[in-house]
Amino acid sequence: MADLATTVKNDLADYYVMIQKQLHTWVDPLSAEQIWKRPYPYGNSVGHLLLHLTGNLNYYIGARVAETGYVRERDREFNEAAHKPKEQVIQAFDRTIALVVQTIRKQSPEDWLKPYSAEREPEAKERFAVFLRCAGHAYHHVGQIIYLSRELTNIQHPASTTSGV
Repeated sequence: MADLATTVKNDLADYYVMIQKQLHTWVDPLSAEQIWKRPYPYGNSVGHLLLHLTGNLNYYIGARVAETGYVRERDREFNEAAHKPKEQVIQAFDRTIALVVQTIRKQSPEDWLKPYSAEREPEAKERFAVFLRCAGHAYHHVGQIIYLSRELTNIQHPASTTSGV
């Protein structure tokens, strides 16, 4: 029988992989032009949400837990004018998810309880909390991406093998 730390590790890693799969389900059918289109005068493009998710996870988990040295430029995540190629943005997100999963798998039972602090994240007091909060934050934005993707393509649900939304 697995212990709690192993269950947490496996379930959190699986959750981040599920987020990645959901994101691909909805972003892959979009064109390079569509990912940067803002269908509403308020809000973000899919591309900017991808930059934001990548920056968020690279900072809160990459820099603050895995000690990657990543320096976040949060404002650019939302207003980057140089629209990078779709493949480059998706690959950066995928590398970030791989980093998050690898970092999760490296956590010992004691590591989950280590003190945690980061800019703009006063609620996360220990490592477990930041992994949990980042997972919720990521899925929130995947929901926005689903909505935007539907709006941009008029597709209600692309072919998918993943469960969920």
